[in-house]
Amino acid sequence: MNKYIFKRVIGIIPLLFAISLFTFVFINLIPSDPAEVALRLNKTPVITQELLEKTREDLGLNDPYWVRYLNWVTDAMKFDFGVSYVRPSRTVAQEIMTGLPNTLMLSGLSFVLVIVLSLPIGFFCAIYKDSWFDKLMRGFIFITTAMPAYWVGLMLMWIVSIKMALLPTSGNYEGFKSLILPSVTVALTYISTFIRLIRNNMIENMKEDYVLYANVRGLKQRNILLKHILRNSLHTCVVAIGMSIPQLISGTIVVENVFAWPGLGTLCIDSIFNRDYPIIQAYVLLIGVLFIVFNLLFDIIQVMIDPKLRRGME
Repeated sequence: MNKYIFKRVIGIIPLLFAISLFTFVFINLIPSDPAEVALRLNKTPVITQELLEKTREDLGLNDPYWVRYLNWVTDAMKFDFGVSYVRPSRTVAQEIMTGLPNTLMLSGLSFVLVIVLSLPIGFFCAIYKDSWFDKLMRGFIFITTAMPAYWVGLMLMWIVSIKMALLPTSGNYEGFKSLILPSVTVALTYISTFIRLIRNNMIENMKEDYVLYANVRGLKQRNILLKHILRNSLHTCVVAIGMSIPQLISGTIVVENVFAWPGLGTLCIDSIFNRDYPIIQAYVLLIGVLFIVFNLLFDIIQVMIDPKLRRGME
C-alpha cells in the first residue's frame, strides 16, 4: 500500500510540471503587451517607450523565456503570484484569499446538496426500477442535464426571487438564504449525474452472485440493500465524488457571475475582461492543481476501501 502511494505521489510531479508550463505558455501567447496593459489599468496618462521599457524591466519581462518561467514557478510554490495589475497595492494571493472563502462556501453547500439528494434518490430509483418514481426521476435527469447552469440560475432568480420574493437574488452574503439559489444552481447538474451513477451501479450489483447467496441465506432485504448492494455500488463512485469537488469549485465561475457572488469565479471573469494576467495565471494553475490532488487523494481512498484493488497490488 505504501509503495502504491509513493508511486502515485511521484507520478503527479510530471503532471504538475505540465500544468504549470501550459499555464505559463498559454498566458504568454496572448498578443497584448503585459507592460502596456499594466500601465493602462493603472490609468497612466501618457505611455512612452521609456516608461514601457522600465515597466517591462520591473515585471521581469526582459528576462529570457525559461528564466521567467522558472522564476514564476519558484514564486508560485511559495504562493507568490505577483501583484494584480488592477490593484497594484494588493498581491494576487490576497485577491485569491478574498474570494476563496465565498467560493468554498458556495461549492461546499452545493456538494452537501449533491450527496444528500442524489444518494437516496438513486437508491430508490434502483429499488423501484421502472416504477413511476424511477421514470419521473429519469425524466428529471434528462431535462436538468440539458439545461445550462446560467439559464437555470436566471430562471430561479426570476421565479423564486422576483415573482415570489422568497430569497435574495444575488450580491453580498446576507446569511444562509443568499446561498440557497446559487448552490442549487451549481448542484443541479451533479445531482442528475450521481443519481444516474448510483442507480446504474446498484442495478448491476443486484445481478451479482453474492446478492443471490445473501437471499438464500435468509438475510434481511434491508441489510442486503444497505450493507452489500449500496456499499459496493458506492465503491465505484468514490473517484467520481472526489473529482466532483474541484469541478464544483471551478464550475462556480458561471453561477457566481449570474448571481454576482463575490468569489473566485467572479474574480477570474473580471480579470479576463481587465487582462489582469497574474490573477488569470494563478486561477488556472490553482484549478489544475486541485484536479490532480483530488484525483490522487480519492484514488488512494478507493484502494483503501476496496479489498479487490488492494489484493491486485499484492
